Amino acid sequence: MGSRKKGGKMKRRMRGTTVKNPMSFGILGTVNKENDSKVTEFVLMGLSSSWETQLFLFLIFLLFYVAIVLGNLMIVVTVQTNAQLLQSPMYYFLNNLSFIDLCLSCVTVPKMLGDFLQQDKTISLSGCLAQIYFLHFLGASEMFLLTVMAYDRYVAICNPLHYLTVMNHQLCVKLVFACWCGGFLHSITQVILVIQLPFCGPNALDNFYCDVPQVIKLACTDTYVVEVLMVSNSGLLSLICFLVLLFSYAVILITLRSHLREAQGKVLSTCASHLTVVSLIFVPCVFIYLRPFCSFSVDKIFSVFYTVITPMLNPLIYTLRNSDMKTAMKKLKVKHLASCCLIKR
Repeated sequence: MGSRKKGGKMKRRMRGTTVKNPMSFGILGTVNKENDSKVTEFVLMGLSSSWETQLFLFLIFLLFYVAIVLGNLMIVVTVQTNAQLLQSPMYYFLNNLSFIDLCLSCVTVPKMLGDFLQQDKTISLSGCLAQIYFLHFLGASEMFLLTVMAYDRYVAICNPLHYLTVMNHQLCVKLVFACWCGGFLHSITQVILVIQLPFCGPNALDNFYCDVPQVIKLACTDTYVVEVLMVSNSGLLSLICFLVLLFSYAVILITLRSHLREAQGKVLSTCASHLTVVSLIFVPCVFIYLRPFCSFSVDKIFSVFYTVITPMLNPLIYTLRNSDMKTAMKKLKVKHLASCCLIKR
């Protein structure tokens, strides 16, 4: 009787309901024993346990989120309402990049802001899987798109006479579609790696959102094969895209040697700003996903960079510094003011 009471107390302490599972074999050969308990929710540890620090972080990240939404939404609306910009390959890609950043920030930031204001920071297993899917779907699509944008700049600078012929609108649409397809294949692979793992406790995730490296560490089975697959998928994808980007910008800089110094300075400034944003995305991803079997406290800081900081900086570096975009935004503002005046009359 005493042991039964003790067992009942232990079950009540566990987060989520417990479900008895018969013995089954997962895709990777993991075995779920008959007495395994199924965790139905995870507890997010967040960025801090201090209530005062959480309130401060709430205000900071709320400002970041407003900047992300307004900046990226402004770019999407401006390009979509300007036929000339929409036909330009560079702005067509930037429009898609801003849309991805806008969606990517909605995957993690609203949940994080809500968790700052409450003590019980939980997420269901289905919600966790959905977060992993959309995070990797949008993140991988953005990596592929940034690689395509680097190729676009390479053609524009190294082969300017044939730029519009090579980067025609039909090719641009196909390239963007390929980026989305690549992101889908990558994300669905990540979900398949996680969904077949057994979780029987503990259920505390040391992060402010669900991601594969933290989730698979909670599985009550040997995850060696899963972690190797994660490295070969997410880690190598990040590294290869990053190396391709560095190579393309290196070729651009080498090509600039034969151009005028004024042109060199302008393009060099553009390349430097682009590489800054690219590094903020790829360096954290390579650090987290190309390093299996261990985790560090700085992982959270790196996660903040590619989920919050980069989507906020992309509009500033890629578009808002551009004279064509500024002119288009002024025209849109004048058009909006004119329409408002007509309505009032």
